Amino acid sequence: MTLASGFRRIEDGFDRGDAFTFFMDDTPVRAYRGESIAAALLAAGRRHSRLTTRLRERRGPYCVMGVCWECVVVVDGRPNVRSCVTPAAPDMRVETQLGPGTGVDG
Repeated sequence: MTLASGFRRIEDGFDRGDAFTFFMDDTPVRAYRGESIAAALLAAGRRHSRLTTRLRERRGPYCVMGVCWECVVVVDGRPNVRSCVTPAAPDMRVETQLGPGTGVDG
């Protein structure tokens, strides 16, 4: 994943516990217990989680509270999962979603 400028985790003063890895489009992403998929992706420099159907424009977290549905992803084969309110889990397989509910490749 390419690191976007300006995104990072605040590391000082927090006891996050052990880190774990999940996968976004087969790329490993570091996350911590209690962290949402969207938070981990943003900390890793990934700003988008889905593509629009017609123009394949990038979309990502907007409201970050589960209202707008801009951050939906495919998780372990299940489409339309809101990444901003879904906790990341070890070995979870997350894919960029294309339009209303399919992975980019499917």
